[in-house]
This record gives sequence, structure tokens and C-alpha cells, in this order.
Amino acid sequence: LFRSSLREAVDSVHSLLAPLAKEHGHCFFVSCFEVNHVWVLGDRSRFEQILVNLLSNSIKYTPDGGTITLSVRETASNSANYGVYEICAEDNGIGMSREFKEVMFEPFTRAEDSRFCKVTGTGLGMSITRSLVYMMDGEIQVHSEPGQGTCITVSLHLKAAKQDDTGMGDGNSNGEGGKELPDLTGIRILLAEDNDLNAEIAEAILERAGLKTERVEDGIQCVNKIEKMPAGTYDMILMDIQMPKMNGYKATQAIRRLPDKDKAYIPIIAMTANAFAEDRKKAFDAGMNGHIAKPIDIEKLGAVILSVLNKQENLQNGKNNSMNANRLRS
Repeated sequence: LFRSSLREAVDSVHSLLAPLAKEHGHCFFVSCFEVNHVWVLGDRSRFEQILVNLLSNSIKYTPDGGTITLSVRETASNSANYGVYEICAEDNGIGMSREFKEVMFEPFTRAEDSRFCKVTGTGLGMSITRSLVYMMDGEIQVHSEPGQGTCITVSLHLKAAKQDDTGMGDGNSNGEGGKELPDLTGIRILLAEDNDLNAEIAEAILERAGLKTERVEDGIQCVNKIEKMPAGTYDMILMDIQMPKMNGYKATQAIRRLPDKDKAYIPIIAMTANAFAEDRKKAFDAGMNGHIAKPIDIEKLGAVILSVLNKQENLQNGKNNSMNANRLRS
């Protein structure tokens, strides 16, 4: 556990998603922030992922010009050292039927509405959200009616911390003893992601970390982009697995078969909704170099990116040394 500022976490998520809400003409704001203990011991990364997932759904399923509010309240706790934090994401969107509410946390479930026929995705967002809440020993409740909007409330029990507590990381730590985030400035990423909202969020997260991104919408576009652009245009590909026309596995295999070996050997990191061992194995079997679970945790992604690039550099150095040795022998 690491010392985290809830205020900083809420502000970070609000800043990340505000531009997306603005594009749809939404009024998006934090309606209240009423807490006695701003600093807590907890996993800020998971906390922010929960907020991003909830608010992304509100943005996605609220007609343009709607209202989305986030509130955070600390309520009475049975323990003096713990607080009960209620986080509510509320919108005046399309709402949910009683039937959908009963299955909304099951994987691969999405609300369908004729006004939102372009909404895409695997339907894993709420399943992942509930898993994150349960991992933090919390609870999640849904209040919604068709046409009346939705309010999802998450309750978390978090231990209070003092701002000057020692021996713990702060809100900017990467979960490893308070180290600074790795420097990713200037790394050029080709992002293969079919879901518009997921792509916008991923691009915002990546660009805040200093990475330069360009997006394609499916596996075929990804392969075509690598074929068309000069080798070295991108340092790496972040490849979503579930994409139309050509999924991430097949796109990776197609890239690995390219005749230009400089293009064929570009590092590829899989982005999947799960982090199970079987998902990692399928990614590596397809020729990928790394694996990261969605939603993106920039700290974990940064570690994977640097690890993959270092391995690539060491491999290239080894090839160069071998070539130089052969020249000397001849």
C-alpha cells in the first residue's frame, strides 16, 4: 500500500476526461469533494482506473449536451483509522433496463440503443470495474432507469494516512518504493485500437507520459501502416487484441512475415482486457514482445516498454558485435 492523495487522483481523472466530455458538449464536473482524510493508504492506480471506467461509460452513453457529475464523500466508519469513501458517477444518459442491470457485470455485455449504434467495445469495462472494486474490498451499487440516467456508487474502506507519513510512496510513485516514473519522452507509438473512446483515453494517458502516438483502427490498417512508412518511423506498436477485420494476433503474425526485417522486428506489446497467463502465452506465441492489461496503467506500461526496448537494443548490439567479429576474421 502507498500513501495517496484522493484529491490529486480525482483531479487527474477529471483533467484526463474533461476534453472528451467537451467534444460531446457535456457539462462534466466534480459536484462535491467532502472528505475528512484526503491522504489514505491505498492503490491510487486502481482507484483512478475505477473512476475512468465509470466516467467513460457515462460519456459514452449520454446524448450530446448531457450532464455528468462525480462526487466523493467520506462517511462514518466503525474504525477511527479508516474512512468509508463513497464515489458516485452520475449522468442523465439513456439509463438501463432492469434486465440489463442484472447482467451488466458479466463479461462481454454491452447496452444496446439505436441512438448509439456506433458505440463499440468488448463489453468488459464494468466486469473489470467490479473486479477492481472487489480487489480493494469495496462494494458497487447501480441505480438506473431507462431514459432517466444512471448513478453508480462505489464504496471503499481506506485507511487514513498523514501527509508526512514516511516509508511510503506518494501519489506519483510507481508502486516500487516511490521511484520516479520512467522517462518515456519522445518514444513513438503506433496505437492499434478500434474503440474511439478507449483510443482517446489511451492517447491522452500516453501523451501525458511524453510518448508520441499515432492511431489506426484495426489490424489491417496497422499492417498497412507499417508496410507504407519507412522503417524506424515508430519505436513500438501497442496492439489491441480484439479488433474487427483483423485481430491483434493475426496483425502481429502478418508484420513478422514482412520481407523488410527492420519492419518485421518492430517491438509489439499486446493490450488485452485480462492479464491471465493464457493471454500472455497467446500474445508471445503470436510473436509479440510484451503484454499489458487494459485499462492502461501508465506505470506498468512504462516498465514493459523500457524492458522491451532494452531487450531490442541488446539484441541489436549483439548482432552488430557478431557482424564486426565476422569482418575482422575475413
